[in-house]
Amino acid sequence: MSAVKCCFLEIKQWMTVNFLKLNDDKTEFIDIGPYISPIQNLDLGELCISPVEKAKNLGFWFDHQLKLDAQINAVSQMCYLNQRNLSRIGSKLSHELKVQLVHGNILCFIDYCNSVYSKLTERNIQKLQKIQNNAVRFIYGLYGKSGRVPITPYLKKLHFLPVRFRIKFKLSLLVFKCINDL
Repeated sequence: MSAVKCCFLEIKQWMTVNFLKLNDDKTEFIDIGPYISPIQNLDLGELCISPVEKAKNLGFWFDHQLKLDAQINAVSQMCYLNQRNLSRIGSKLSHELKVQLVHGNILCFIDYCNSVYSKLTERNIQKLQKIQNNAVRFIYGLYGKSGRVPITPYLKKLHFLPVRFRIKFKLSLLVFKCINDL
């Protein structure tokens, strides 16, 4: 524990030197592992922190077992909210504008940090795929009885990879860039 306390104090000192402020109210720590954290409180001098089940870092939710359920739920919530808002104005938009809005308001959330999704459960991949399918239905106006048609031909028309393959593509692209110093 003294090593953690020393590291925390060094970070705080570095931030002070660089005119940054550590927000004590937002400081959290997460004990990652398949168990309940044995640490009840982390005493860091003037600050005492309790472990949390999930923590947000750069807009990405991590849970203590790294199942990514919290991240997928947050992405789903944001995408469905955006889809609902887009559906209110969808009838007044052109096809090209709908595609741009879907890229900017839905797919960007699915694609953010999606290389971390490489070991997602099938249930979570299906959640993300359902979001993408609903976005395609919005673009083509597939509601009611026309909403029951297979979505794959529409994904191909838009050049959208299914979520599972989007994840593999992003991971492959990162590896390619690392190998080739790009």
